[in-house]
Amino acid sequence: MAAPVQDKILVVCPKCGHSQPEPRTGFSTLCRKCGAHFHIQEVVKSAKKIPQVKAKAEPKSEKKRVTCSDCGTELLVALSAQSTMCKRCSSYLDLKDYQIANAVSKNFKTKGAFILEPTGYVFNTEIIAGAAVLKGRLLGKLRAEGSLTIYDTAEIKGTITAGCLVIPSGNRFRWKDTLKLGGADIAGELVANVQAEGTVVIRSTARFFGDIVAKGLVVEEGAVVVGQMKIESAAPVAATTATVAPAPEKRESEKKATEKKETPAPTPTRTRAAKK
Repeated sequence: MAAPVQDKILVVCPKCGHSQPEPRTGFSTLCRKCGAHFHIQEVVKSAKKIPQVKAKAEPKSEKKRVTCSDCGTELLVALSAQSTMCKRCSSYLDLKDYQIANAVSKNFKTKGAFILEPTGYVFNTEIIAGAAVLKGRLLGKLRAEGSLTIYDTAEIKGTITAGCLVIPSGNRFRWKDTLKLGGADIAGELVANVQAEGTVVIRSTARFFGDIVAKGLVVEEGAVVVGQMKIESAAPVAATTATVAPAPEKRESEKKATEKKETPAPTPTRTRAAKK
C-alpha cells in the first residue's frame, strides 16, 4: 500500500540558503524558493564538515510555493501541509510524499515526491509528481514536474517526462525513444537521445551514448560522450537587409550613361543600282 514518507532531513539550498525538508535517502531535488537543482547528499556532507554551524529549526510560518496542475495558479502553503485547495479553481492538491515497496495498481497525482523502491511494482498507472525516484518496476505513464532520478534497478515500460532527469553515478539507463526533458544531470551511463528545453550537464563520471539537442550543454573533463550535439538558441536572430539609394547628384549622369549604353548603334545599309 502507498504510505507517506516520514524519514526526512532539513537541507539548505546552496544557491539561495532556503531550508526545506527532503527524504533522507533522496539523491537530488529542486529548491522550492529559487528553483535551483542540487544534490541532497552533497549538501548533507557539506553540513557535516561544519559542526559549529547548526541548522536552525524551520519556523512554523515558513511556506512553500506550489502550482495548481489544472489552472496554473501559484499558491503559498505551509511546509507541513499534506493537501490544499486551489483558491482560483477549487481543485484539490495532494502534497504528500509516497513510497511504494510492493505491487500497486492505481493513479498518483501529488505535488510531493513519488519513490518507487526496488521491491515496488506500479502497473496500469498514470503518475504526476513534484519529484520522482525510480528503483523498481513501472508500467504506465510518469510525469515529474521537478527531478526524476532513475537507478539501474528500475524497469520502465511506458512514457516518462521530467523537469530534470538525474542518472546517479554508477547507474545505467537505456531508453529507445527520444527523452523530452526540461534538463538533465548525468553522472552515470545513459544510452538515449535527449531533447531538452534547458541545460544538459554531463558529469566527469558519466558515459553518454546518443544525440543531444538542448539550449545549453556542460561536459565535465573525463566524461565519455558519443553522439551528435546541437545547441539551440532561445530566440534566433532574424537577418536584416538594407537598400541604399544613389546620391541625387549622380542619378542624372547615371541615367544618361545607362541610356547611352542601352541604345543600339545604327545598322549600316547597302543600296544596289537597279538594272536597266
